[in-house]
Amino acid sequence: MTPDSPDPTSTPPAPLGERRALVTGATSGIGAAIATVLGRDGAEVLVLGRDAERGAGIVTGLRDAGGQASFVQADLGDPQRLAELAEEIGDIDILVNNAGFSVWGATPEVGIDDFDAMFAANVRAPYYMVAAFAPGMASRGRGSIINIGSMAGTVGLAGGAAYGATKAALAALTRSWAAEYSASGVRVNTVAPGPVYTRTEGRELFDTLGATTALKRAAEPAEIAAFVAFLASENASYITGATLAADGGRTAI
Repeated sequence: MTPDSPDPTSTPPAPLGERRALVTGATSGIGAAIATVLGRDGAEVLVLGRDAERGAGIVTGLRDAGGQASFVQADLGDPQRLAELAEEIGDIDILVNNAGFSVWGATPEVGIDDFDAMFAANVRAPYYMVAAFAPGMASRGRGSIINIGSMAGTVGLAGGAAYGATKAALAALTRSWAAEYSASGVRVNTVAPGPVYTRTEGRELFDTLGATTALKRAAEPAEIAAFVAFLASENASYITGATLAADGGRTAI
């Protein structure tokens, strides 16, 4: 080995080393998988969720794997709690707006309370999370914001009008935030998954939905998480303002 040759025994730098990431809805499903992968890639991960016991489990797993992690308890449907988070958490480099939920049903069957709660969780909460953290990213000249959308924001799904509208709104916000913040070094993108195996009891449903994709299967949460980690890294340095499908080809066919 010459003096200028790389040491084959050296460990390559972690792609997200010295980055601080906040993942909402990170105590289960896709959010937990995202937190795990970001931690594996070297980020300090703030696991945000409502359930302290589940959050502690995710944090323990990250720490046992050699990562840095802590739990932040918050209900993002509470405007007052939203207002407190920026001061409580401090600066971050990566924001993943994953928290949200869906209510499915024919249009006349979706009640006003459910409709309003979906928009509060899926649209209002990401909006004010970006309002809280993007200006700090912009002032430091770097940052990555990744919103978790859905194929329902692109294709019409019977029973999914209200939910799909929240995800279409999130994609529209992504484009506007990219226009607002990208010149300051903050990239903003949406990942739009198709069916994902997020609940053991829902496996049959996910199998049915997965059969409608080009790949003829649903995704595992880790597959979505790997895509998010790529967007968070400098490997995606020229990607902003995009809604990127991770749906097994469902929206292509």
